[in-house]
Amino acid sequence: QVQLVESGGGLVQPGGSLRLSCAASGIEFSDNDMGWYRRAPGKQREEVAIISPGLSTTYGNSVRGRFTISRDDTKNTVYLQMNSLKPDDTAVYYCYAFGDHIWGQGTTVTVSS
Repeated sequence: QVQLVESGGGLVQPGGSLRLSCAASGIEFSDNDMGWYRRAPGKQREEVAIISPGLSTTYGNSVRGRFTISRDDTKNTVYLQMNSLKPDDTAVYYCYAFGDHIWGQGTTVTVSS
């Protein structure tokens, strides 16, 4: 079955950290650029971070320096380490496999005191 399954979302206080995971199945994971995107309430979808098979990374301006994307091809999993979280980071976070054009179902992150 072709799918991406995100996990790790939750409620965290401002300044806190969370680590999101996205487990892939049914795709050639190691051949895919993998990305994290988010959609906040009432806003358009925003690119958060992308990682290539060669481990090149790009980040959105709003998260650069606070978030880190990584991948483990032995586990078919991409991660998003989020530090120094702000209320503006509240959103549903989705992962995406570029080569196979597959989206996950999303995981919700809420940053609030």
